[in-house]
Amino acid sequence: MPVTGIGGLFFRASDPDALTDWYRTHLGVTPQGYTPWEQQAGPTMIMPFSKTTDYWPADKQWMFNFRVSDLEALIATLKQADIAVATDPAWNSPEAGRFARIHDPEGNAIELWEPPED
Repeated sequence: MPVTGIGGLFFRASDPDALTDWYRTHLGVTPQGYTPWEQQAGPTMIMPFSKTTDYWPADKQWMFNFRVSDLEALIATLKQADIAVATDPAWNSPEAGRFARIHDPEGNAIELWEPPED
């Protein structure tokens, strides 16, 4: 297969510099300058959803899903920064892992995913 991974994710923003700072500060996922973020190896889902899905806001075309290694610690850090975090035990399962959801300052949905331990 010629594709070896995701090389980038590009999207429009009202204030790109402020949004880049928010992602860097709260999630640690955006580069400083043009140095790319180096993610850890692991599963990445590429999955189209129905146009009528209610899994994220209808006015948004996409949703981030970030793999995390310590969901509870990240949730605590986000809450300390006054970022609303949604959790629901129904989202979690031993097979799929644990989930939480937040939104960035421009209203983009972000799902945080802690995969199950091997």
